[in-house]
Amino acid sequence: MTGAPQGPRRRLDEDRRRAQIITAAVEEVAASGYEGATLTRVAARAGVSKGLLWHYFTGKDDLMAATAESTLRRITDAVAAGLDLAAPVPDVIRAALRRAADLSATTELIALDRIVHNLRGPDGAPRLTLDAYEEVYAGQETLFRRGQAEGSLRGFDTRVMAVTYQGAVDMMIAYLTAHPEADRHAYADALAEILLSGIARA
Repeated sequence: MTGAPQGPRRRLDEDRRRAQIITAAVEEVAASGYEGATLTRVAARAGVSKGLLWHYFTGKDDLMAATAESTLRRITDAVAAGLDLAAPVPDVIRAALRRAADLSATTELIALDRIVHNLRGPDGAPRLTLDAYEEVYAGQETLFRRGQAEGSLRGFDTRVMAVTYQGAVDMMIAYLTAHPEADRHAYADALAEILLSGIARA
């Protein structure tokens, strides 16, 4: 008899297995493209049977959606991880843009971009919508409100700014991915000054 203590361990093992498969999916999409990535190839990269992969995901679309959502969280966490969030908010914004610019050629970002542009619903519309950014927007709004409270940012609609800011970040990353010869930090610094010129308190 295994007993109740096995429950949490099993859940942890399942979470790790899902993460292992998602990591393999990221690598496969980045290497082979969205169309070239198959469940068989992902399973092989993950070192699991295709049957086990089907245990966790109902098909390629389900796996790709989960991969995109997980990768977006990981990228967001990677940007935030090295920031001094206690610094004045304009300094946080400048540092965050530099860290985001450094992501332009990562495997995770390449895979995420390919999934976002290829994963479709039954009606042919993109399956991943702006709703996937909701957690990102909320975090940015919290930062902007802190800047307003500390007096470094002027009053503005934080949701509008969060959407505008994230759109600018996405376009920066897309441009730098397409133009690897560009100076990433110079681009990020210029973008920071443009954004801050509109929201920083004079």
